[in-house]
Amino acid sequence: MGNQTKGYHVAVVGATGAVGQKMLETLEKKNFPIEQLTLLSSSRSAGEKINFKGETFTVEEATPESFENVQIALFSAGGSVSKKFAPEAVKRGAVVIDNTSAYRMDENVPLVVPEVNEEDIKNNKGIIANPNCSTIQMVAALKPLQDAFGLSRIIVSTYQAVSGAGTAAVEELREQSQDFLNGEELTPEILPVKNETHHYPIAFNALPQIDVFQENGYTFEEMKMINETKKIMHAPELSVAATCVRLPFFTSHAESVYVEIDQENTSVADIQRALNGAAGVVLEDDPSNQVYPTPLSAVGKSDVFVGRVRKDLDTTNGFHLWIVSDNLLKGAAWNSVQIAESLVKYNLL
Repeated sequence: MGNQTKGYHVAVVGATGAVGQKMLETLEKKNFPIEQLTLLSSSRSAGEKINFKGETFTVEEATPESFENVQIALFSAGGSVSKKFAPEAVKRGAVVIDNTSAYRMDENVPLVVPEVNEEDIKNNKGIIANPNCSTIQMVAALKPLQDAFGLSRIIVSTYQAVSGAGTAAVEELREQSQDFLNGEELTPEILPVKNETHHYPIAFNALPQIDVFQENGYTFEEMKMINETKKIMHAPELSVAATCVRLPFFTSHAESVYVEIDQENTSVADIQRALNGAAGVVLEDDPSNQVYPTPLSAVGKSDVFVGRVRKDLDTTNGFHLWIVSDNLLKGAAWNSVQIAESLVKYNLL
């Protein structure tokens, strides 16, 4: 068992990436009990220096041996790295919190948003998956509605920031925006998907493709939202449809969500009340004063923000919501560290 007073041996895999950096910031901000910190990456980034709580750490190349005596391993270095090293970490006694899609739909791996299904972590066999960023913010906002009124259908369209595609995509948006304003030609190389044949400009554009297309015509990102939502909410019968779109801003995903609830005669005020008392959710919804969340207003904040709550005009039990959250925080780093806190809380280390 971990020594509660002194703290834990924590490893961060992918420490130099955008999410890895946010993980370290979050560990520091939440003052997570760390006795020893190991920073790991690919050979490419090994040797980089990172500051944490006033100390300088050197990033090491991840090997199976890197995980000796590690108690919590936070992974955010891509699915192939997780597939390769997560089992090695578990073999050496660590609990892995994985921020990639590698294990999310594995039936032996809990997929957790602490405000929604924290108890699921008790069934971990060494790996706990952090859901997709766009899924996390949606289920956090919809869980209180599921609990209060029952939920039968979700239709979501996303408005996703480029940081979700990594730091190179952020750079691409920055350069293209300047080129566009200077009247120069745009030469896209990364978005929508780096390894695909065709690339389209993201500056002043909207790309209705995030990740690769599946045989059913949905993208992998859309299928992630569909399947993960059902798993996290313990609702295999729930109808879920998603359209995921990349837009030219840097941080925070926004979502337009239509839901159908089971309970008849529910008012907008009832929905707002349920959201208002929910953990990790902030209601910003006052149309008469133009109050609603935007991607910029959510940057750097760890909550999920909800506005534009309104009744569908044709379906009596249908409601529309607008959900916004920082994709690098609640959508990734913050949620991962919350899972680590839950492990401590339940004494599972």
